[in-house]
Amino acid sequence: MRRPARSAAAAVAVAAAALIAGCGGSAPAAPGPAAEAPPGGAPFLATSLVTPSGTWAVAVMGGSVASHNNFWQLFVRPAGSSSWKLVTPPGTADNGGLVLGGAGQSLITGFRPSQYLTYTPLTATSDGGQVWASTGPLDGTLANDPDALAAAPRTGHLLALLADGTAEVAAPGYTDWKALATQRAVAATPAGRTCGLQALTAVAYTPTGVPLLAGTCSRPGATGIFADSGGTWQATGPAIPSALARQHITVLRLTQTESQIVVLLAAGSGHAASLLAAWSADNGRHWALSPALALGGAALASASFGTGGTAAVLTSGGRAEVIAGAGGRWDALPALPAGTATLAPGTGGQTDVLAVHRGTLTIWQLSPGGAAWTKTQTINVPIQYGSSG
Repeated sequence: MRRPARSAAAAVAVAAAALIAGCGGSAPAAPGPAAEAPPGGAPFLATSLVTPSGTWAVAVMGGSVASHNNFWQLFVRPAGSSSWKLVTPPGTADNGGLVLGGAGQSLITGFRPSQYLTYTPLTATSDGGQVWASTGPLDGTLANDPDALAAAPRTGHLLALLADGTAEVAAPGYTDWKALATQRAVAATPAGRTCGLQALTAVAYTPTGVPLLAGTCSRPGATGIFADSGGTWQATGPAIPSALARQHITVLRLTQTESQIVVLLAAGSGHAASLLAAWSADNGRHWALSPALALGGAALASASFGTGGTAAVLTSGGRAEVIAGAGGRWDALPALPAGTATLAPGTGGQTDVLAVHRGTLTIWQLSPGGAAWTKTQTINVPIQYGSSG
């Protein structure tokens, strides 16, 4: 069992250091930096997801990573609304990235440690980001993966993947974290040996609350998705088409939507790499697999999920593709606006783009069947440049 918290004096000292190190989007603006923010969509934590309360999106804004002027921001488009709002939780340094876990009306945000932070603060909202409440911290470094947090749909239990390959779980309140598994332990199981598990990259729950772990396999053609079955880990990933059976498979994304599991897989590497989406509505027993999407040597920069199992991906080359759930095909989107950080697929084929230029977020929208993006909204985010140096 990990220690859930520190002494009061240590907690105050760490909180003070975190505030000195930097804060989210609520500080007053200061003169801008000389350097631009990193290219939109990199690193991979820029994403969006849908919960009953709305669509949530994460993007990095501000300036240079080297000078700690990169600040991660959280936005929400409430259910039934067409407008986005800035709802970054205040008071905690977010230079290390934000990771989201949603269950019902609630959303949990994890702040990856950076600079003076030595643990992972967690904060929760149940009203669309209007009010945030701190919960028990995670005494460790959250993995640098967009699916490093997952909330169980019925119980609210939280599953977290740490940078050292440990998966931990806690009940609501999140003050008592317990190790569920480690990469090494899963790799030693029959399913792990068959896969040749090299690393864990994602955690999730099925719609019925079964914990899932996923990662990278060293055995060609093996898919590293594992379900907890009575305390043992069983392979539950989709079968890979014979044309890709000689390629190494990495689970890039793994998430639970309204009634199914959605996964994004990378097959191969370099110019031979391709992307596959897969969906399961029965806890991983059966899967529907998408056509392979050739990446042309580009890396996946951002991946987002919408209603009905929709997936939208952005590559490092600025290419965007959307697939509308099981049985669909990959559809290329028109040339993206400058600064595109992530995509937010909506209902009925509508897609929003979140584009970043320093402290300005611009929302562009593509109507179903449309050929051009329309600017619909601009949000000016106050960034306190220099607060983290």
